[in-house]
Amino acid sequence: MKLRADNCIFVFRGFGGRIMKKTGSVRNFTRQIKVGDLRIGGDAPVSVQSMTNVPTGDVDAVIEQVRLLAGKGAEIVRVAVPDMKSARALAGIIERSPVPIVSDIHFDPELALAALESGTHKLRLNPGNIRRRADVAKIAEKAAEKGVPIRIGVNSGSIPGDLREKYGGVNGDSMWAAAERHLEIFREVKFENVVLSLKASSAMLTVEANERAAAECDNPIHLGVTEAGPDLTGSVRSAVAMSILLSRGIGDTLRVSLSGDPIIEPMVGWEILSALGLRRRFPRVVSCPTCARTRMDVAGVAAAVRDLLAGIEGDMTVAVMGCEVNGPGEAREAEIALIGTPSGLRLFVDGKPSGDAVGDDLPGLLLHAVEAYISRNTHRED
Repeated sequence: MKLRADNCIFVFRGFGGRIMKKTGSVRNFTRQIKVGDLRIGGDAPVSVQSMTNVPTGDVDAVIEQVRLLAGKGAEIVRVAVPDMKSARALAGIIERSPVPIVSDIHFDPELALAALESGTHKLRLNPGNIRRRADVAKIAEKAAEKGVPIRIGVNSGSIPGDLREKYGGVNGDSMWAAAERHLEIFREVKFENVVLSLKASSAMLTVEANERAAAECDNPIHLGVTEAGPDLTGSVRSAVAMSILLSRGIGDTLRVSLSGDPIIEPMVGWEILSALGLRRRFPRVVSCPTCARTRMDVAGVAAAVRDLLAGIEGDMTVAVMGCEVNGPGEAREAEIALIGTPSGLRLFVDGKPSGDAVGDDLPGLLLHAVEAYISRNTHRED
C-alpha cells in the first residue's frame, strides 16, 4: 500500500485504550450480568457487539468471521441458530471463539434448549415468535441451571397482534408490553439473568421504546436499530438513536446492524462510543474536508491511515490535514499528525515537528511512529 507523500504532514500524541469519563447525564444503573467472562450492566463499560452472516453449521467459516470481528473490536458475537445442525455446531464454535457467543433463536424453543446444551454463553429470544408461556419458562429454567443469561429481543416488525391492537399499532407502549410479557414469565420462575433490547428501523421509535424500558426496569439494555440499512444509512440511523440514548445514560451494550459484510459494524460502534466520550480503544482518525488549498490527497491518505491502524489498540488521535490553515492547530491537539505544507510533508509527534517525511514508505513511517509511541507510553504507565 502507498500513501501519497506530495506536500503533506503527520502528527501523533497520547495513549491508553481507556474508558473515558462521561460528560453530561449520569448513566442509568442497571443490574449486572456475565456473558462468558464479559460483564454487562452495572459499572461495566458499554460493550460492542456484532453478528456473523455465514452458515452457522460451517464451524470453520464462523470462527474465521468471529476472529475478524473480534480484531475490529467486537467483544461479543451473535450467531443465528435456524436449525438443529446449527445448534449442534455451537459447541465447536464456542470452543474456538476468542469472544463470548450469543445464540439467536426464533420460532422453535427446542433450538434454545439445544443451544444451552451446546454451551452457548447467552440466548437471544424474540417474544414475537416464541410466545407460549410453558416454552419460555422451560427455556428459563434450563438457562438458570446452566448460568446463562437471556436477552429478550423485541423487534418492531414482530410485535404480537393483540398488543398492536391494544396499544394502537407499533409504538413505544406496544414494544414495552411485548418485553414485559416475557419478563413476567421469567419472574414467575424466578429467573433474573435478563437483558432487554427494543429495536425498530426508525431511530426515534427505538429511542422512545428504550426510554420506556429504562424507566420501567433495571435490566441491562442492549441498543440497536434493526433493519437500519447498508453502510452509510445504517451507520447514520444507528448513531442517531444510540447517541441520544447513551447521552441520556441508557444502554449497556450495542450493535450497529448493517446489511452485508459485518466487518465494519464494530468499527462504527467504537466510533460512536469514542465520539460520545464513553470509551476509546482504537486510534481516532481526523481529517479535513478538503478545499482548493489541499496539498495532498486527503481522502485517500485518511482512508489508508484508517485501514492501516485498524485493529491496532491505543488511545490516540491521528490527524490528516491538507494544508497549513488548520494543520498546525490539529498537530497540537493530535498525538500524531500528517499535514500538507508549502515545503512538503511534515510529521508531528506530541504536537512537535518530527522532521520531514520524504519517500514513498508512509505506511512504514506511520507504523513505526505509532508503535514507538505506544511502546513509550506503555512503559510510562507501567
